[in-house]
This record gives sequence, C-alpha cells and structure tokens, in this order.
Amino acid sequence: MSKNELVRLIEKKRSELIQIASTNGLTSSAAIRYSQELDHLLNTYNRKYTQTSKTY
Repeated sequence: MSKNELVRLIEKKRSELIQIASTNGLTSSAAIRYSQELDHLLNTYNRKYTQTSKTY
C-alpha cells in the first residue's frame, strides 16, 4: 500500500468516524469500532512513514 493510499484511507475512516459518532454517540459500539480501525491505520502510517529518534 502506498503512502497516498494509506492517507486516503485514514481520511475516509476519520470522516466515517465523525459521522457515526455524531449519529450514535462517541461511546457507541460502532464509534468505538471505527475509532479502533482509525487507530490501526494511524499506527501503520507512523510505523512506515515517520522516523523515530531515541534520545536518552
């Protein structure tokens, strides 16, 4: 999956989460599921496309 495809998926999932949360509430099972899916996409993006520097 390319970086642009992943960004598009993140934006789509974020939009879906906002819609579901405004309809069903932030604590609804659907909103929680969408939030977890968005978290997974964001974590994937961070692992692949951001550099972490360890400072001690």
